[in-house]
Amino acid sequence: MVMSSLTLNLDTVHLTDEQFYQLCQNNSELKFERTTKGQLIIVSPVGGESGNREADLIIDLGIWNRQTGLGYVFSSSTIFKLPNGADRSPDVAWIQLECWQALTPEQRRKFPPIAPDFVIELRSVTDDLAMLHSKMTEYMNAGVQLGWLINPQQQQVEIYRQLQDVEVRNLPTELSGENVLPRFILNLSCY
Repeated sequence: MVMSSLTLNLDTVHLTDEQFYQLCQNNSELKFERTTKGQLIIVSPVGGESGNREADLIIDLGIWNRQTGLGYVFSSSTIFKLPNGADRSPDVAWIQLECWQALTPEQRRKFPPIAPDFVIELRSVTDDLAMLHSKMTEYMNAGVQLGWLINPQQQQVEIYRQLQDVEVRNLPTELSGENVLPRFILNLSCY
């Protein structure tokens, strides 16, 4: 049986940011997200293949980031309080050094109130593609500059950029971090 994410419509319950934070802290065995409409999403864990691929993406971005020192890399365990009201945890995220350092220590400790500059979503077999498209649109509306939706099931990657149409490429391909992640190249040959 394949587990998928569960969306709870809490039309009569509106959680404050602090209540949402406490819900996540009090239920650390579960992974939550929240849409701009306040829908609470319980995200299912991924299997070994997806977890390994996600780790490889974090390693590749992390090595580039250590070499350049341009920002900070985050895993899927990090929830970002986006300016559009959503609380999201991309599979991989990156924030420019200056933007991260502008946050207070308290903001960095909790769910940082910032949109990452760059995100990656890696579709696992449990992920609904329409939900991922919606999530990527939320990211872009919140100010994310560049986003990649890697879809191994359809052997495609979707590239999201501010104020541009989504570009779809077939796998294998090579992706550039463009001006957001200067000189970062990701080779997607093994997906």
